[in-house]
Amino acid sequence: MIVRYVKITMTLAVAAFALLVAYNNISDYGSNFAFVQHVLSMDSVFPDNTATDRAVTLPLLWNLGYWLIIGGEALTGVLLVVGALRLWLARHGVASYFNRSKGWAIAGFCLGFCVWFFGFMVVGGEWFMMWQSKVWNGQDAAFKFYMAILGVLIFLNQPDAELH
Repeated sequence: MIVRYVKITMTLAVAAFALLVAYNNISDYGSNFAFVQHVLSMDSVFPDNTATDRAVTLPLLWNLGYWLIIGGEALTGVLLVVGALRLWLARHGVASYFNRSKGWAIAGFCLGFCVWFFGFMVVGGEWFMMWQSKVWNGQDAAFKFYMAILGVLIFLNQPDAELH
């Protein structure tokens, strides 16, 4: 039973993280908006970078991109809360029932992985070459986030045995 409780707790912990990140991005909109603005405008990449034709310089698109990130973070948190609730409700059930109840949490972990890996590493890091910026580089933080998400997802996805 302890393994089931640990899976529920870890799912809730990641949900809390994702929801808090989304909340912080809304409540301190300007600080983190500046991050998105600089990454998308590619104004801090290497001076001789020939890929700056990819830069996005329209404030409307900066805001849209930022709200896409916030929405992904918030939806990640919501999916994980729903997933944890479903796990909680199934915690005393047979193993096959508990294993089937993991779907919402798995979807939440997948979305979180997409936000922090695809969004920050692929799009921000490589397409907009965020890695070249000394100031506006969120790849290290994103790496920590998606690796934690991946670790919990792998643990959660391990089949549960019957309770004794």
